Amino acid sequence: MTMTDTVPPRLQALIGAMHDLDGREKLESLLDHADELPPLPDGIATRHDDMLQIHECITPVFVHAELQNGRMQFYFDAPPEGPTMRGYASILLKGLNGETPETILAVPNDIYYQMGLHRVLSPQRLNGVAAVLAYMKRLATRFLAAS
Repeated sequence: MTMTDTVPPRLQALIGAMHDLDGREKLESLLDHADELPPLPDGIATRHDDMLQIHECITPVFVHAELQNGRMQFYFDAPPEGPTMRGYASILLKGLNGETPETILAVPNDIYYQMGLHRVLSPQRLNGVAAVLAYMKRLATRFLAAS
């Protein structure tokens, strides 16, 4: 099974774009994506306790998901002081929002390696990066189990 078999086209494009950048450009791209992470909608922002905290992240990052018409809608809350995690969360949001739980679960856990992020981030940050997708998959699994 290749990446094209298990990664939705939007996410494939984002991975490819990041992969082709040099180290400094990868970091700049993460900062650009961090600026594009949308704020939480009011209804979710007031229910912050309903969000999962991704404890593996250095900065406090939270994720929430809803299932709408069989498709996952993700929401992230990450502080501006954590631009790496904000950027990566933004990439995953752009690439996976609106996909089915099954599609989320099929995404390889190592997509950050395919982006080349292991060349520019510390091992501790990579643990946090890996955890973001793991938590998204945890939420997808919950929705599948409930259906």
